[in-house]
Amino acid sequence: MKLYTIETGFFKLDGGAMFGVVPKTIWQQSNPADERNMCTWAMRCLLVETADRLTLVDTGIGTKQSAKFFSHYYLHGEASLDGSLRQLGFDRSEVTDVFLTHLHFDHCGGAIRYNAAREAYEPAFPVARFWSNERHWQWATAPNPREKASFLSENIQPIHQSGQLSMVARAEKAMVADGPGFEVIFVDGHTDSMMLPVLRYKGRTLVFMADLIPSAGHIPLPYVMGYDTRPLITLSEKARLLEQAAAENWVLFFEHDPVYECCTLMQTEKGVRADQFFRLSEL
Repeated sequence: MKLYTIETGFFKLDGGAMFGVVPKTIWQQSNPADERNMCTWAMRCLLVETADRLTLVDTGIGTKQSAKFFSHYYLHGEASLDGSLRQLGFDRSEVTDVFLTHLHFDHCGGAIRYNAAREAYEPAFPVARFWSNERHWQWATAPNPREKASFLSENIQPIHQSGQLSMVARAEKAMVADGPGFEVIFVDGHTDSMMLPVLRYKGRTLVFMADLIPSAGHIPLPYVMGYDTRPLITLSEKARLLEQAAAENWVLFFEHDPVYECCTLMQTEKGVRADQFFRLSEL
């Protein structure tokens, strides 16, 4: 197995929304805001190469939305999904699986694109299987008012219509299932049935954190996003994962941290905190 970081660019979100009840005087020390209170965040994906599969975990925001839509999120940076794949010698047509941790637009928008005539949507990865799970799919296709703006039908329905959709099976009382070549941890605090890939890599356990812990700044337990639908569940899910990750020296891979790709953890008198930061390529 080989793992590669796929950078797709940066966007901005309101700092208060990203840190919930934590005061700005505290969170701005690690994530400084601009004059509009917006903080920069990465949209970092993961490419998993095995002997017979090439799996992309999440896809970033994509390019098909309107200029007005993108203006709300201040997209910036030189990186792109296609550019990152090309730098590694890969092409979209080689991706066999696209694993979507959840269906919020900044995680799945790049899964769908316009066709050549720009008159219909089509999968952006022509031969890939797209992976979700039944519970989250139902949650996203009949969205609650709180999340409706994050679940865009043009990102979701074309996947089903393509016939390329597959589902990870989640047992009712199980927290872990098998995905396309790796284990999956299910969490329900941010959104219902979000999936975190767990990979055994070079003798280590690496977890793709998605929006459970989107950045290193979110490691302390109270640092829970205002976007989370069930913040108290997020707290318990974070506590359980962080304790195990610190005890077993797991590597956390951050999807949204604007600076850090990965870190290990350590126990301190204040609880679990980041220990060492490094790039995935340094493992």
